[in-house]
Amino acid sequence: MLSELLSFAALGFQHIVALDAFDHVLFLLVLAAIYRGRDWRQVLWVISAFTVGHSITLALAVTNVLVLPSRLVEFLIPLTIIATGIENIIQRTHASQSVFSTRRVLFAAAFGLVHGAGFAGYLRSLFLDSIAVPLLGFNLGIEAGQIVVLAATAVLFRLVDRGLSIAVPSRDPFPLRLCVVSLTVTLIATEWAWQRFPR
Repeated sequence: MLSELLSFAALGFQHIVALDAFDHVLFLLVLAAIYRGRDWRQVLWVISAFTVGHSITLALAVTNVLVLPSRLVEFLIPLTIIATGIENIIQRTHASQSVFSTRRVLFAAAFGLVHGAGFAGYLRSLFLDSIAVPLLGFNLGIEAGQIVVLAATAVLFRLVDRGLSIAVPSRDPFPLRLCVVSLTVTLIATEWAWQRFPR
């Protein structure tokens, strides 16, 4: 049982950090972009809510309780990125307010439902008998992968903020970095949504 758990945890971790999971990585990037380093607890709440959301859909999908067309799911995933990027830009001055934080947690959980359906097709083909241990292991691996991605993102954001503060010492670098990251990711996701639009 432990070896199976660890095997699926490794699969989950590899799945979130792999190049073909770049849409999930971009979602994490834009989800965390609105927070400063001091807001790391809020980031963990938001990412945990995302994990809960995708775990629910993943469980429903791999047990065939919920079956969504893969083309629809692949189209919806970039829409979650676009919506998050737009909200970042609109709400950029309110990241630390409690009302915004609560809404952001619910927002992440709802979008996690969509991303869980994206993981399901990959995981469903790996099941043999029991699903409890594979699901738990896979979700633990996904969570570990997300934490690694977020840690790397935090370092990147810190370096960008430091560079901007040197280039423009009279201004807070956070709003500019937030807008540039959110706009760039939103444009990439818009292109993906156009390519994946169900025709």
